[in-house]
Amino acid sequence: RGRKEMILQLFKKLHRTRQQVFKDDSRMLEASRQKINEEFRKSKNETSPAKIAELLKVGADVEVILRTSIIQVVHTDSDKALLRPRKDVLLDNVPYCDTSTGKKM
Repeated sequence: RGRKEMILQLFKKLHRTRQQVFKDDSRMLEASRQKINEEFRKSKNETSPAKIAELLKVGADVEVILRTSIIQVVHTDSDKALLRPRKDVLLDNVPYCDTSTGKKM
């Protein structure tokens, strides 16, 4: 894949992710749209392959953090809130199991 294609794919992926993460929150949808666009605009004239690779890595890391770490909270009452987790932030609750036999080698 060409570098321009990778940049465009990351740009689109970040925007798709923000639309899922901040669904129904117009303020955060707009703020995240502006921030993504601003960050890409700041670096649009970058020519160093190393710097471009670094920026792509940062962008990909940000997408993962957004997708896996943000849980939307909706205030339903003055003292109540509703969590709206997505499947990406829900992890299986697997209990720790030490499979060692306890024998020393």
